[in-house]
Amino acid sequence: MAGKRILSGMRPTGRLHLGNLHGALQNWVDLQNDGSYDCFYFVADWHALTSDYAETETLGEYVLSMVTDWLGVGLDPEKSTLFIQSHIKEHAELYVLFSMITPLSWLERNPTYKEMKEELASKDLSTFGFLGYPVLQAADIVMYKAYGVPVGADQLPHLELTREIVRRFNYLYGVVFPEPVALMTQTPKLLGIDGRKMSKSYDNAIYIADRGDVLKKKVAAMFTDPQRQRRRDPGRPEICNVFAFHELYTAPEKVREIETECRRAGIGCTDCKELLSANVARVMAPVHERLEYYRGHASEVWDIVAAGGARARAVAVETMEEVRRAVKIRYGL
Repeated sequence: MAGKRILSGMRPTGRLHLGNLHGALQNWVDLQNDGSYDCFYFVADWHALTSDYAETETLGEYVLSMVTDWLGVGLDPEKSTLFIQSHIKEHAELYVLFSMITPLSWLERNPTYKEMKEELASKDLSTFGFLGYPVLQAADIVMYKAYGVPVGADQLPHLELTREIVRRFNYLYGVVFPEPVALMTQTPKLLGIDGRKMSKSYDNAIYIADRGDVLKKKVAAMFTDPQRQRRRDPGRPEICNVFAFHELYTAPEKVREIETECRRAGIGCTDCKELLSANVARVMAPVHERLEYYRGHASEVWDIVAAGGARARAVAVETMEEVRRAVKIRYGL
């Protein structure tokens, strides 16, 4: 592993779907295979507790499922460091130190704070952990002195808060951490089968592991152009979610043909969906093959994150030694 270090994480809150694949995981795999980066990817299980602190009985199952999905889509433990956040206790120590210097106003102005409280209105999120999760996020990132973080546009405010915390720490105690840069990612807009945001909570997701009849039924149920109610009605591919999937799973020349035929009602939605279903199954076949292997070898998955955790902790221990010296709390050691 060589090159500039990057870091990203994901909360284990359930099975991963195609929105997760194209919104984040495919980019992780591409960065890993680029050869220019030293990739650290972690399971953000402490972050999962910020909203699901009362429902921890399935957390272990979700962690295993998510890492299995990572390996299935092509993350390679020989090329990337895969680890579990809570296994690296140094994250908690740096979080505490950062919380001492982070003004409350910085957290209260977080643009997603109120949005997430509204989205998860059924849960009591009036906790310190939920308000302070961006501080833990900052600790996660700079623990490894990451050069960059792959983010979408909606995540930029979080990264800027990390940069502000770094600047404040470096001002108070001397330069220890670099300011991580944003590695902007273009996220395809993939909606769920009902036309809303793809989410397990909406029960509208096509999961990475879906195959066979399950996949076919979900694709067949996908919303299309609402104005195309009859086979002879011309369609508008630019607003059709099925067409958005074709742009990811169908050969470019065939995509152009589908677009033309849809606009002139030369192809019906049923035929279009059947073609999409076959193409998704074909593209995802290697993923499903790897998933089947790792699902039958759970102990190997745990060994992979244990080995990744050892590599990550070696970096974290070194970082925290430097931090303690800078903050001058290493007395008596």
